[in-house]
Order: sequence, then structure tokens, then C-alpha cells
Amino acid sequence: MLDVPALFGVGAGLMLLAEYWPQAFVPTRTRPAPAWPLVVTVLGAGLGMNVLQGRTDPWITAISAALLLAGLAGLLAAAAFRPWPVTPPLTFASRWKTVTTPDWPELTVTLSEQGAHLCNVSGRALRMAGWSPAGLNAWYPVRTPAGEVVQELAAGQEALLPVHGHDHGVRVWYAPARGETTHLFRADWTPTAHAEDRVLN
Repeated sequence: MLDVPALFGVGAGLMLLAEYWPQAFVPTRTRPAPAWPLVVTVLGAGLGMNVLQGRTDPWITAISAALLLAGLAGLLAAAAFRPWPVTPPLTFASRWKTVTTPDWPELTVTLSEQGAHLCNVSGRALRMAGWSPAGLNAWYPVRTPAGEVVQELAAGQEALLPVHGHDHGVRVWYAPARGETTHLFRADWTPTAHAEDRVLN
């Protein structure tokens, strides 16, 4: 172990950091530009010509090899890029599709004076289609507490469903960020307007 160069340990540490760092390798949504990789490749090739003529020291050889590898990797990434599939937004038609109810809830509802606070507890982004009070043939867009329409509810993000005192539940249609299966979230409660009339059996 004592004979291992210090740079080897630094390189191994950087590789482990890149491998296990959260979101270290996030696929890009746009095609990488080939201009800079081409410039780097030309520089590496120019230095490589001097290396082939034997007029450089080992440091120049290492720099030339690194530039060539980096440039070729960039050119390969630009050439092999595949665009992400475009996911169509969820519409009113989602209500009439065959829906799936997950075994474990991906959304939760908390009631307050403002309405029903819908929270994404799934740990991933969810695409929102719309919602309706239980028992009503209605369709409303999901909105933030500020009133902005939400197309995608991030993990941990909240939305506000403006329910009234006589409403006894909500139905929310949504889908995973990557997937076409429509999910349905159901939540029911005793209406606050009739809370004093409850009979315990």
C-alpha cells in the first residue's frame, strides 16, 4: 500500500465521489454542442504531432492524450445524443381513461380554512391532470396556494384545492412524470358543515 502513488488515491477518491454523489450523472435534455470538443481535439492532435516527432517531455504527452480523450468523448456524446421523448400533458380525457390506484398513497390531503392542501409524498414528480370534489361531475385544474396552475407537482410540493364546507372528499387524476398510466387519488372526510351531526356507532 505504501508504494501506491498519491495521485492514484486522489483519482480513486474523485471516481468514488463522481459515482456516488447525488445526481452525478444527469442526462442532458439538449444536444451537446460539438464546437468545443472539436477545438479540444484539434489542440490535442497538434500536441500529438510534436509527441510523435519526439520533441516533447512526458508532461506534454500526458496533456496531449488528455485533450484527445476529452475532445473525442465530447464529439461522441454529441453524435450519439438521443432526444428525450416528449411527454404529452394530461388533459380532461384522462378522467375517462382506465385508472390505477397505487397500493401506497402518493398524495396526501390536509384540510384547513383555505381548503384541501394536496401534498406530493411519493418522492418523485407527478404530472397533474385535474381534480373534482367527490360526488360532483366537475373538473378543475390543480393550482398552487398562489393560484398558479400546476402541470407537474414536485416531490414535497403542495397544491391547494378550494373545497367548501359541504364537500366530503376529492378525486385527483395524475400520472408519474415518466409514464402514461393515469392514477386516481381518492380522499373522503366528514363535511365540516355537518360535523356536529355525526353519530358514532
